[in-house]
Amino acid sequence: MTHFVKPLVVAAGLVAAALVPASAAEPVVGTWRTASGETATIAPCGGAFCISLTTGKFKGRQIGRMSGSGASYKGEITDPEADRTYSGSAEVSGASMKLTGCALKIFCKSQTWTKR
Repeated sequence: MTHFVKPLVVAAGLVAAALVPASAAEPVVGTWRTASGETATIAPCGGAFCISLTTGKFKGRQIGRMSGSGASYKGEITDPEADRTYSGSAEVSGASMKLTGCALKIFCKSQTWTKR
């Protein structure tokens, strides 16, 4: 019967590791200063990461959602002033994040946010 104990302990450890949110260590999570000078928070939400403005005219509004890990993320972001949503990507490098959004996959713009 003891030959079943070791695999059971290993399996329990794997299940426990799977329950720890990987997003806790994600470099994209945190508070960011946007290119326009406002503050946005990126936090885990439903298996992805949601972007919400915490200052400015659109304070409290969720403006984006992305998925990924490490330094690379993909998703959508909305320009709240124009009320247009763009597909795009984000690349995190240290305390900066370059966001690139595209309309029709050919008209693209980038901006850099800094971590606060």
